[in-house]
Amino acid sequence: MKKIQRLKKNEDFQNVFQHGRSTANRQFVVYVLAQKGQPYNRIGLSVSKKIGNAVTRNRVKRYIREIVRVLENHFNIGMDCVIIARKPTADMDYWQTKASLSHVLKKSGVLRPIKDEQK
Repeated sequence: MKKIQRLKKNEDFQNVFQHGRSTANRQFVVYVLAQKGQPYNRIGLSVSKKIGNAVTRNRVKRYIREIVRVLENHFNIGMDCVIIARKPTADMDYWQTKASLSHVLKKSGVLRPIKDEQK
């Protein structure tokens, strides 16, 4: 993700948590806040120590960043998203993570429908 596409500041995270809407499945919680006039999306990640040790958390974050990079052309523009990983993500491989995250992003309205041949 490019630097401009990241949520880094606590104020930005808190704004999305307080004013955005949340969608969840067993593995992820996604908070979404539409930003009028913003020509790009911003993504923030939260992977708690409950997930596992540093190696496991970093692997989960790498998977999420790669999935966002692959799917970014299918995102609706002008949204701030915070993706929170839950405990079951520690035991998932890349393809399971991609399926689960794609599902919750579609459910939240961030991701436009993708044709089957591009999955």
